[in-house]
Amino acid sequence: MQYTLRQLAYLVAVADHGSVTEAAKALHTSQPGVSSAIAQLEEVFGLQLFMRHHARGVSLTPAGRSFIAAARQLLKQAEELTPQAQEISQSLRGRVTLGCFTTIAPILLPRLLSALRDAYPELEVDLLEGDARQLREALADGRIELALAYDLGLPESLHKLPLSGARPYALVAADHPLAGRGEVSLAELAAEPLVLLDLPHSREYFLSLFRQQRLEPKVGLRTINFELARGLVAAGFGYALLNLRPEVDVAYGGGKLACLDIADEVPRLPIMLAWPQALRLTRKAEAVRELCLQLLGGTADEGRPENLFKVCCASAIRR
Repeated sequence: MQYTLRQLAYLVAVADHGSVTEAAKALHTSQPGVSSAIAQLEEVFGLQLFMRHHARGVSLTPAGRSFIAAARQLLKQAEELTPQAQEISQSLRGRVTLGCFTTIAPILLPRLLSALRDAYPELEVDLLEGDARQLREALADGRIELALAYDLGLPESLHKLPLSGARPYALVAADHPLAGRGEVSLAELAAEPLVLLDLPHSREYFLSLFRQQRLEPKVGLRTINFELARGLVAAGFGYALLNLRPEVDVAYGGGKLACLDIADEVPRLPIMLAWPQALRLTRKAEAVRELCLQLLGGTADEGRPENLFKVCCASAIRR
């Protein structure tokens, strides 16, 4: 645009006061500044907006009357932006966008969203499920405000709020020879076929657990689907390494499963709530953040009170 809202405000003030001098006094600005604004508007739009009367101020031309009406309307709409912006940034009703890592979503999100609905009934959540790369890209281009994800490939440009952590475990069929053991070493698993959860960054994480022990797993089938990995294990195609554990050790196809602790020293995989450092969170997003911290923060190891993470995934949290 070749004009500003301030110039339009000067224009309306001159029309209301009938004088450049009086308008300048009312606006607490200089008379030449107001005169310059009017002259620029007349030049930009190719209109004569006022007739100048020596020692008697100004009066609107017919074109000026029509233009003033449009200018008043535009200024009114501009004023309405402030309460609208406050509504967007401060209200606890409306929509907030949340991304979630695909394997975390079915286990944690239903109860988290239920708690959010109870706490803020006028708040609606738009969900995006994806792998680490998809969530990272969605945060970068503004499609989501927050992402619930493992700390896998999250860039330094993000705020990362640690919520909890899940120690990896081995999943085998209930009739597998190792099923009754309770725990198993990575060396014992390395000889068995691995059903690899083949998501970006996830596959590198699971393979790194073996390589830290100077082992190379025997990868069999690969899948990007958490439940398909469980189903393949139940059907006898090998074992899988996973982090979060559903409450029922049964695959979709009805096959029974057994979860085994890993005897080796393996690190927890942190679960984070992430958002761009350059983003100022709205009050809605802050409410989601605080509820995530309240419900998902901490683990049994840290002596924290009971929380949603422990309720949903107690078996996946190992001391």
